[in-house]
Formats: sequence, structure tokens, C-alpha cells
Amino acid sequence: MNIYKIYLELRKKYKKLNKYWKLWCKRKKSSHEREKIAIGAILAQRTNWKNVEIVLNNLEEKKILSIRKIYQIGKNNLSDLEELIKPSGFYRQKAKYLFGFCKFIIENYKTFKNFLKQDIDKARKQLLNLEGIGKETADSILLYACDKPVFVIDEYTRRLTKKYHLANNFSYDFLQAFFESQLPKNPKIYQDFHAMIVLEGQKKIQR
Repeated sequence: MNIYKIYLELRKKYKKLNKYWKLWCKRKKSSHEREKIAIGAILAQRTNWKNVEIVLNNLEEKKILSIRKIYQIGKNNLSDLEELIKPSGFYRQKAKYLFGFCKFIIENYKTFKNFLKQDIDKARKQLLNLEGIGKETADSILLYACDKPVFVIDEYTRRLTKKYHLANNFSYDFLQAFFESQLPKNPKIYQDFHAMIVLEGQKKIQR
């Protein structure tokens, strides 16, 4: 079975995405929604998404869920930011990573909207140069927050690759190039497909 056929099969199965993926795969996103996704991608490292939702909801309620406001909080006192994101786990490290990301955006681009204008290669290289942002996190930000056509590789993607015997090489770079070569270069297809791969993988685990 080829990759695009798998995408079409999952498309039939998951006609409606859940609340979380509905936002991340939304066709038209506001600036606030894009920033929320980028922040969530960093907080999601090594934790359950429910913990991230707690943090995002708290930040939303306090009206500080934005890159600029998080930058201002971290600049004044990083421990305050640590306290705000505590439920996400590894909060000291994540506060440093999140502040570093927000600092980079504000000091280099002023707004996340300006960052969106960069081409994929430049934007990806800049993100990967930031402490605590690896390939999966960088590509999640680029794909879901920036709508850039870059496919995200995670453990769920590797499991699907093994299940269908699609490849023998499971490295990040190889699988990313492999998936992108087999699919139309369309960020919306990449978003939906990756989201469905995760949903399918989580469903298998819960059984």
C-alpha cells in the first residue's frame, strides 16, 4: 500500500477531527491561534496533551497567551513563567525554551506574523538553532502554526511505517523526505494526515 492510499483510507475513517486537532488543522487561523499552536508545540514535549491544555487554558484565562506577553513575563522573572507552565512538566526547562523562542520572535521579527513570511529552509534553520527545539517541535510549529509544507515525523509515524512495511530506514530525515516525496506538497494534506496518524496510533495504544 502506498502512502497516499493510506492517507485516503484514514481520511474516510476520520471525517471529523477532535477539538485539539480541529484547531491545529484549521484552514484559516487567526494570529492568536497560530501563536497558541506554536506555544503548545513547545509545551507538548515529553508530556500528555491534557497537561498542555491545562496550561494553555490558564494562560488564556489570564489573557497572557501570546508570544509577546510570555516574552515580557520571562524577561522580568523567569520563575514567574515557570510557575505558569508548571502543569506541563519539566517546567524549568520548558520555561527557558519557551522564553527563548518568544525572545527570538520578538527581538528578530517583532511579531509571529512577520516570522511567517520567511521561507521554510530559513525558518527551520532558525528554529533548530534555538535551545530545546528539535526537529519534531520545529516542524510542528512550521506545519501547524505557519502552514508550511513540511511533514512531521514522530513515533506514531514510525509505527505506521513499520506496520505497512513502507521503509527500513526510520531516521527522521529519511522518513520526512520519503513521506513528502509520496504526497502532494500541500500543508493541509500534511496537517490532516499527520493528525490522523496520531489519532490512529493513540487508538491502538488505548486498546
